[in-house]
Amino acid sequence: MDCPICNYSVSPIVLRPLRYTICGACYEGARSLIALINKLYNNNNNDNGGSKVNHLTSSHQSSNKGFGNALKWVKEMTDAEEELNEKLRFLGGFVYAFKDHIHTDINVKPGDFGPSIPAHRALLAARSPIFKNMLESDSYITADHPPGGTITLAELNYEELQCLLEFLYNGNLSKEKVEKHVYALSIAADKYEIPYLQKFCENQMLRCLNLSNVLDVLEISDTCSNLILREEALNFIVRNMGEIIFLPSFEEFALKNPHLNVQVTRSLFLENKNTRNVI
Repeated sequence: MDCPICNYSVSPIVLRPLRYTICGACYEGARSLIALINKLYNNNNNDNGGSKVNHLTSSHQSSNKGFGNALKWVKEMTDAEEELNEKLRFLGGFVYAFKDHIHTDINVKPGDFGPSIPAHRALLAARSPIFKNMLESDSYITADHPPGGTITLAELNYEELQCLLEFLYNGNLSKEKVEKHVYALSIAADKYEIPYLQKFCENQMLRCLNLSNVLDVLEISDTCSNLILREEALNFIVRNMGEIIFLPSFEEFALKNPHLNVQVTRSLFLENKNTRNVI
């Protein structure tokens, strides 16, 4: 017969039937847990390549055998997480090299006349193809700050530049810095073609989308041509148009961005049309 939880065909085993039963919540929880294990297992195998079809099939079958494999899978995930954390700690040495100015060979200057920040040419070139081209072009290098010269990122102030460089070295930023500079970092990520930072900023803006920032997010999505952000921002505005239209910032937004205002109007019209059709 089939197990009612994992659907795997097994010989029936009854343990103390008069004493132990399972409630609906535990039943659904058990089914959900095993479904999650199966999904993670299959995703992990798919990421390893499509050539391992036989391994994929056997893994899927074995992962359906119940909580025994669920416990084993959780342990494997825990070990993998610890290994990843150790790797991150190992790579974190770049951050100390940045903060302590160890063997830096380039100065990066902000656009607000703030002080230059020492960095490493090799890391900048590895993180961004635009930086790589800049560092290879004599027109961007001066002899004012030997030995490596200076490049200027005119669109960033000192704090924004510091956050950008910290992210390039560390792959992360504190919550406070992200919240304060996410728009500037998103624009910089788009301009200098840093996909990981683009996705990082996108996720942050989507998590924190609200009435006070949705118009700014829509502007950023337009500047960076981010279709996911634009769609989410437009949907949020349409759902909350009754409140947003009376915000003091909405009139300024509409005057500053007439093309975006047109998009908002069209999205609102389509939503109202679809609602009437459903009714």
